[in-house]
Amino acid sequence: RFSLLLLNLEEYYFEQHRANHIINKDCKDERKFRGSLKICSKSIIFEPDDNIQPIIKIPLRDCISIKAPEDNEANNPFTRNTSEGISVVCSQVFLIKERNVIAPYKTVRGRTEHLFQLDVAWNVGDVVQTLHQLYRASCLDKMGDQAAMITAILQSRLARTSFDKNRFQSISETLHMECKAEMVTPLVTNPGHVCVTDANLYFQPLNGYPKPVVQITLQNVRRIYKRRHGLMPLGLEVFCTENDLCSDIYLKFYNYQDRDEVYFLIATYIENHIAEHTAESYMLQWQRGHISNYQYLLHLNNLADRSCNDLSQYPVFPWIIADYSSSVLDLTKPETFRDLSKPVGALNKERLDRLLTRYQEMPDPKFMYGSHYSSPGYVLFYLVRVAPEYMLCLQNGKFDHADRMFNSIAETWKNCLDGATDFKELIPEFYENDSSFLVNSLKLDLGKRQGGKMVEDVELPPWASGPDDFLQKSQEALESPYVSEHLHEWIDIIFGYKQKGSEAVAAHNVFHPLTYEGGVDLNSIMDPNEKVALLTQILEFGQTPKQLFTTPHPQRIIPKLKSLSRTSSHSISIAESPVSPNEESFEDLTEESITLAWNNIAKLKLEKQYKIHKEAITGIAVTCNGSSVFTTSQDSTLKMFSKDSKTIQRSVSFSNMALSSCLILPGDTTVISSSWDNHIYFYSIAFGRQQDVLMGHDDAVSKICWRDGHLFSASWDSTVKVWHCVPGETLSNKKHHFELLAELEHDVSVNTIDLNAANTILASGTKEGTISVWDITTATVTECLNVLFLWLFLLFAFFFCTDSRHLLSTGEDCCFKVIDVQTGMLISSVTAEEPQRCFKWDGNTILSGSQSGELLIWDLLGGKVTERIKGHTGAVTSMWMNEQCNSVITGGEDKQIMFWKLQY
Repeated sequence: RFSLLLLNLEEYYFEQHRANHIINKDCKDERKFRGSLKICSKSIIFEPDDNIQPIIKIPLRDCISIKAPEDNEANNPFTRNTSEGISVVCSQVFLIKERNVIAPYKTVRGRTEHLFQLDVAWNVGDVVQTLHQLYRASCLDKMGDQAAMITAILQSRLARTSFDKNRFQSISETLHMECKAEMVTPLVTNPGHVCVTDANLYFQPLNGYPKPVVQITLQNVRRIYKRRHGLMPLGLEVFCTENDLCSDIYLKFYNYQDRDEVYFLIATYIENHIAEHTAESYMLQWQRGHISNYQYLLHLNNLADRSCNDLSQYPVFPWIIADYSSSVLDLTKPETFRDLSKPVGALNKERLDRLLTRYQEMPDPKFMYGSHYSSPGYVLFYLVRVAPEYMLCLQNGKFDHADRMFNSIAETWKNCLDGATDFKELIPEFYENDSSFLVNSLKLDLGKRQGGKMVEDVELPPWASGPDDFLQKSQEALESPYVSEHLHEWIDIIFGYKQKGSEAVAAHNVFHPLTYEGGVDLNSIMDPNEKVALLTQILEFGQTPKQLFTTPHPQRIIPKLKSLSRTSSHSISIAESPVSPNEESFEDLTEESITLAWNNIAKLKLEKQYKIHKEAITGIAVTCNGSSVFTTSQDSTLKMFSKDSKTIQRSVSFSNMALSSCLILPGDTTVISSSWDNHIYFYSIAFGRQQDVLMGHDDAVSKICWRDGHLFSASWDSTVKVWHCVPGETLSNKKHHFELLAELEHDVSVNTIDLNAANTILASGTKEGTISVWDITTATVTECLNVLFLWLFLLFAFFFCTDSRHLLSTGEDCCFKVIDVQTGMLISSVTAEEPQRCFKWDGNTILSGSQSGELLIWDLLGGKVTERIKGHTGAVTSMWMNEQCNSVITGGEDKQIMFWKLQY
């Protein structure tokens, strides 16, 4: 029952040991199960021999202690005790395949102890030492650091071993080369040793799984391709068949020299047996009708670096049929077919017009589509019924929401036509002979849709009598005269001259620059964490195929068409997106420490400053652990700045309009930005891309707040809107869901809003200086508690005090005003020499950012400035303060962010 899919993404399986798993040792209900203990780079897995019992997976991060009997270091929780076996105490375990049923993983939370007695007792010390080492790696905060330490452990193991020459098929074989590599399958890489002899290619997995040696006879090799893997030229794929979709082995090497040498040895051997095929040679065969449309597309995909083993570069096939409502499919009518001269994103003119408007307003580098036509998530979407374990692997043991499943052919096509961010094409399986991906033959519980209907088989169009008939008619459509006449137009877009440059712009076929080959040079990125983040972003988003043709592709010679048969094979392959949400940092926050910080706020010292924008900074948000700073600016960009590496890790432009504010949702997985283009953008930190957009206003959105699943947005359209928002999950294409709870009308533009600490009162301020106070305790926000008229000056900012009774505001009138929220009474007013653009306060002391760039410390009760701190060269436009009130970040018109720290 064990497979590498039970591991996390980017995790390695190192070794296994026969063992007993003992539960409730020395108790009346003590139970013992025989099985195999698997040691992996991020988890411990126990596979019972009894199929009824669940597989147990213990993440190393969740371990509290790991002990074994030989060591008596009592003070170290990660040493050994005096009981028999390896004792693992953890805070969380996953139960998998209980009763041998493929289903979402069951999570058992709470402190539990697991005792493992190894059959070979003298292995215990080495196993525990290995687990301690891997535990330390898994607890590192940054993904780049984790990957580096695990890679070092792996390379050490590989260096201590070599290929077992006793595995050669013949004692007369001559060894040509040996090196280290990993065998690649969807979602999984398995490290080991590669050997090339004069007769065979061998791969020996380090862990002996799934078998001791994989052997490819060179005489059987028909095709061999160099591949990009992880955006690096390190992959090699070998086929022993001419037309199959799946290869016999896909290898990833640790350097390109080893890859090129293996390629040379195999290519030299096979060139004496078979002729090499180029794109042009396949094109000629296709033109003359010697190979089918399906076969030609398959060959082009292979030549363009597409592989069923690499889910970010899975083979892409076109939507062909556009009619999913008729009872009879008429392949003689042109309207039955999709327009193959256009990408999916350009098939709906209304949607395209909206996208082009955004594109024309977008600063360089411009792109028309915010998502790709081929990505790992789309492969998963289509193939979940035949490969549920891949989805569970990808999504941390969960299936996707039932309403987001591949439920209907017609619904999927409609969404590709109308959806704001859905531009996906199809996969080869739609034109194969195996219809199992359309049928829930495994009787999986994939959830219940809205309306109560269970997710079962894919709903087929009326013209298909069943899954096999659907595939048969799809194949007929692909090989039809109409498609044969127009397929070259689609090839121009996907593989040809309309893929890049001015022709791509004219064809409305422009995607994000990072999706194209050569869009980023990973070798130029020195920071390992930045490299991991960028790689994750690009691989999850999907990649454009390698460009095969730079001139218009010729049309097929229709009169010479023959009735073509083809060999087809089905590949179970699933999407990947290795991400881990940022760890939240919890510190002991006390009133005393906060009071101490404010009493010493004048000791704020400048640590660092960085110019990261082209215009004034409008918003600052920081992750819980303080490592990443997100900023918005009037230059229209959202930037992610790493405090550790002191570099910009992300720069995102949603439109060419200014961004006005930003905030990070709980969990540090999503950043929300408000924009002058009337929209609110949701940006996935994990995947590094726009996750969703809320088109909620008729004019610029000036400020946003988030509390307890509710989004509050203020706008120049004279409204504040309250939304109930269910955040998308951290994976792939999951969207947010919005429900408008209330629309709060104002007479003029709303500039700013704030919520009290109890989340019961909302205050909104307008450009004319009016503050409205709203009761938000009811399900729908309808009651305005008070309207405060504060001289007719533009409001810059205001914030509630921690007691929720008072509100402090500042505006163009250069005054700080303290207002009693319940009565509307102006309690005090302090006049400054110049406007104060932003501030923080604790009820007594104010830290403000001035128009001239200084930071000012105010004694509110005394009505005077107690300290001036030199800061920006222009107005301070934005300010962030941590919960401890001892760290401040400011942004200014000088396009800089400055990091300040209290130095007692």
